[in-house]
Amino acid sequence: MEQDNAPLAATHGMPLCHKAWTAYVDCLLLTVVMIFVLRFAFNYSELAAAGVLAASTLLIGYRILLIRSVLLYYDDVGVWVYSGVLPWKRGVRGVKWRDMDEATYVTSFWSWLLRSYTVRIGHRFTKASEIRLTHMARGKQAVATINELHQHLIRSGQMA
Repeated sequence: MEQDNAPLAATHGMPLCHKAWTAYVDCLLLTVVMIFVLRFAFNYSELAAAGVLAASTLLIGYRILLIRSVLLYYDDVGVWVYSGVLPWKRGVRGVKWRDMDEATYVTSFWSWLLRSYTVRIGHRFTKASEIRLTHMARGKQAVATINELHQHLIRSGQMA
């Protein structure tokens, strides 16, 4: 579960979940399309094929790294998502415990079968600040943990 590009997030909180294998299906389909484009580019010229190969390698590599960078975690302040590959796109966003409404996951036949859930951590005051993540492995357990911790904080009176 520990990832190379999320050490800051993992050291300051407890990791809950990351992207499931189903998040990589788009990359696989893009790879298949790019193979066909590469085949047609070879018919045109070797230089065009080299350009297509370089562009597709960068694009698919970036998408894979972006998927791997997503990490949902919690600490004593709230629930957070760390994501991003490029320095100007890396960051953390989240919901503080005191502002949290509830954590939910979407159930369907496919999410049950593939164990890949859409997780939503609601904000009490605005939908714009909520966390919504698709294709999350162990999302069901993450939601249960978040709700349990939130209820514990409410009952113990630790939330301001």
